[in-house]
Amino acid sequence: MVHTEYLWFTTKQRQEFVRITDHVRAIVSRSGIRDGMALVSAMHITSGVYVNDWEDGLIHDFQVWLEKLAPAGQPYRHHQTGEDNADAHLKRTLMGHQVLVPITNGDLDLGPWEQIFYAEFDGQRRKRVIIKVIGDK
Repeated sequence: MVHTEYLWFTTKQRQEFVRITDHVRAIVSRSGIRDGMALVSAMHITSGVYVNDWEDGLIHDFQVWLEKLAPAGQPYRHHQTGEDNADAHLKRTLMGHQVLVPITNGDLDLGPWEQIFYAEFDGQRRKRVIIKVIGDK
């Protein structure tokens, strides 16, 4: 069995991290799938999805780390095309664009501190995430 839904985002800031665990969990519940996998994938090249701890200090550390590795406002070659978001593309590549989460007994089978996040690196416009639940009822 396969069940597909989408989450839509329009962030208020250019860079935001949004916890989406509860949304994904609700989609898994609606799917009726008891044993399988949930694919959670950002459908835009300047946003990502990742699994980690839900702790403000860690989220801040990710933002600082990403800015060191791919700082905004640099003279990237991509900007010669008229774009100004090369850093967002690089940050997305570092954080990843999708995760695969196991489903056991009809629920996400995450570790004790694991949460699913949508990471936006070039926001303030409408973007989406696909959740594809695959498994047995």
